[in-house]
Amino acid sequence: MASHGFWSLGAQSAGGDNSSPSTPRAWCQAAAQKFTGGIGSKLCALLNVGEMEKAADPSAAADPKQGASLAESCSCSDKPCSCSRATVGFSHLYSTDLLPALDGDLKTLNFLQEVVDILLAYIVESFDRSTKVIDFHYPNELLQRNNWELSDEPETLDDILISCRATLKYAIKTAHPRYFNQLSTGLDMVGLAADWLTSTANTNMFTYEVAPVFVLLEYVTLKKMREIIGWENGRGDGIFSPGGAISNMYAMLLARYKMFPEVKEKGMSSVPKLVAFTSEHSHFSIKKGAAALGIGTESVICIKADERGKMIPSDLERRIVEAKQKGYVPFFVSATAGTTVYGAFDPLIAISDICKKYDVWMHVDGAWGGSLLMSRKHRWKLNGVERANSMTWNPHKMMAVPLQCSALLVREEGLMQSCNQMHACYLFQQDKHYDLSYDTGDKALQCGRHVDIFKLWLMWRAKGTIGFEAQIDKCLELSEYLYNKIKDREGYEMVFDGKPQHTNVCFWYLPPGLRYVEDKVEKMKRLHKVAPTIKARMMEYGTTMVSYQPQGDKVNFFRMVISNPAATFEDIDFLIEEIERLGQDL
Repeated sequence: MASHGFWSLGAQSAGGDNSSPSTPRAWCQAAAQKFTGGIGSKLCALLNVGEMEKAADPSAAADPKQGASLAESCSCSDKPCSCSRATVGFSHLYSTDLLPALDGDLKTLNFLQEVVDILLAYIVESFDRSTKVIDFHYPNELLQRNNWELSDEPETLDDILISCRATLKYAIKTAHPRYFNQLSTGLDMVGLAADWLTSTANTNMFTYEVAPVFVLLEYVTLKKMREIIGWENGRGDGIFSPGGAISNMYAMLLARYKMFPEVKEKGMSSVPKLVAFTSEHSHFSIKKGAAALGIGTESVICIKADERGKMIPSDLERRIVEAKQKGYVPFFVSATAGTTVYGAFDPLIAISDICKKYDVWMHVDGAWGGSLLMSRKHRWKLNGVERANSMTWNPHKMMAVPLQCSALLVREEGLMQSCNQMHACYLFQQDKHYDLSYDTGDKALQCGRHVDIFKLWLMWRAKGTIGFEAQIDKCLELSEYLYNKIKDREGYEMVFDGKPQHTNVCFWYLPPGLRYVEDKVEKMKRLHKVAPTIKARMMEYGTTMVSYQPQGDKVNFFRMVISNPAATFEDIDFLIEEIERLGQDL
């Protein structure tokens, strides 16, 4: 049965007491029995319930610091508290007064409640369209506005709370319905709760003995994701890593090891000249991974893309043949499912045929577009992904899981372990009393690994697959709505023809003073400055945020992406009107 809220604890012990189980007094009677070490009585004192409960902890009155920490009631009874109750209460307290300090439990509860009040107020404000997306200040101004320097002496908890408020005051409200700047936007309440729980648990993902539930949840979730890709019975391997760039590097590392396992011990001098292939529109992390692994950026050959940003398979095959004729060894092809700028999906079936023909590892970078596998309406865009050797999938993008949450999925089971294991006997003892396959740390490059799984798992439980599907479909519907509104609208020009495959809508806005300029060179020169100027004005007004960039020989254009579940059709209308308002005089 679902809980009836904070006071429901008293329902079991109120018995024949005249007090209602839902009253604070009844709750305190139950709490005093349930919690050890006097914590129940201290909770009641914190909540200011009844004279008897206040007197249960005589030290609170004797200790002025303790008494000062009991916050007075505020007027924010029907909404998250945004007032400063702690101005006096925390001015004489320090972190050393909190747990694990002796008698630090009540002070800790009071302090953390203040922090929660700050967070809740910020969350509610973030979804309020009347508030700013950003309170922008230039770096030198922001450095001078607050004292951000670190000192030798500790600050009071009052100062710490002030720092918390200041940090959020100048933070970007990425949950705001009109924040469209990055591929990762929005704030899911269940995901947020999971993140809080993860930080509270504060453990490491390297062994089952220190993270039993989280390790099992990672096992269950990765298996489910492999099933969705289309690998039989979800077989294979995988790991959650610190972002898509690292997931892509993992894939390149595995591809190299699969072809030349001796490289693990003997290094790059033991293998021939290796070359990798990726689209000219692919993410920069492919080259960065090659640099980190000692393969070199010059060994990453960029394949031509068509006008929509999709890799051209015939050019891929031509470049593989050329490389082999030069004596190089093609070992890795990275296809992209959802390019960063255009949102293009490479033709995976054709690419997989070429990789099979030349015995080359096929990786799919689905960091941005992989989540479309959750949608029955849109998953066809990744047809052929089941033939890949590995895939990167970032739930922190289209699935709106709080940052960070990136998975590498691998079709061959055991390869990650043999590639990366170092047999550290102080962590991965072979005589433990449980199944050692759940000690996943030795297959990772990291030793310390953050718990990223719980956010995704808990959101999946809360939404179900159909909930994620609806969320993703809605974002794609909004992008189509934007495309249809501006494709024939005066002052707008699409970067490429046709409806976008993903939520990326790429366009130029031409202000009235630029629309009839006949000198093409002059027009492009001036147009190149339009998007940066409008973006700067957006940030200074704080009304919205959307990204821009050049691409190849194309001057700066807006790249609108939609992954925020809070966005609506009205927000898309607002964006169009705001671009026109801010750019009309250019």
